[in-house]
Amino acid sequence: MKGFVIKTLINAAAIWVAAWIVSGITLTGDDWKHKTLTVVAVALVFGVVNWLIKPVVQLFSLPLFILTLGLFTFVVNALMLWLTSWASDKLDLDFHVDGFWAALFGALIISLVSWGLSLALDDD
Repeated sequence: MKGFVIKTLINAAAIWVAAWIVSGITLTGDDWKHKTLTVVAVALVFGVVNWLIKPVVQLFSLPLFILTLGLFTFVVNALMLWLTSWASDKLDLDFHVDGFWAALFGALIISLVSWGLSLALDDD
């Protein structure tokens, strides 16, 4: 359970950094408290999307992974972030990704920040 909470908080921090850096990713709210709750909820949605849908997409796109030597992973991550934005809109969360390119750059930043924070914070 502790690992799940730490990974969710790492994803929340990474999503917040991506929203701060990428102009096409918006995280709106009245105050920092509302933004914090929103980004944690978005991180939970992002975790569910990555847990349920990402393996299926990776399985069906396996030839593209092989053909591009794994670079297609960035496209899949962008699609998962875009799907998270769509689900967040349906859940009335104040998080939105404008277009594929914003999703691609955001997914790249989220991957880098999550990787760095996972190294810094041991989740065991």
